[in-house]
Amino acid sequence: MFCAAIAGASVVAITQPEASTDYAGIGLALIAASSWAAYILLNRTVGNRIPGVQGTATATGVSAALFLPIGLTIFITQRPDAATVLCAVAAGLLASVVPYIADLVALRSVPAHIFGVLMSINPVFAAAIGAIALNEELGAVEWAGIVLIVGANAFALRLRR
Repeated sequence: MFCAAIAGASVVAITQPEASTDYAGIGLALIAASSWAAYILLNRTVGNRIPGVQGTATATGVSAALFLPIGLTIFITQRPDAATVLCAVAAGLLASVVPYIADLVALRSVPAHIFGVLMSINPVFAAAIGAIALNEELGAVEWAGIVLIVGANAFALRLRR
């Protein structure tokens, strides 16, 4: 719990949210956080109950079937070219299939609470990409947040042993 609190506070330090009265946005952020926790727990359950990657394959198939009406509408009204379709397929594979399978495999051997702490490393990657690719400058608070996130992850892994 300590590691999760440190990682969470560090994510706040990196993102530096401003004071807001946007209660709908705050509510949606809490729903997203709850959905992420449910994803971790459900993916762990699927990984333990269904061998291989059949659970992820089934979920991807159901998702594709639900998206089919939207996809057909786009194809009928927009007529995307081959390059656009190829980019969409690549994005689907790299942004959904590959990460979901990696999460499924990881959750078979890593406890859910450790996995949740380890996922706090994502803002570190985002900050690094922003600094490298977009020439964004990171201040002392952001660097401190990054160090604390990495430290919380290392400490969580150390506690696991």
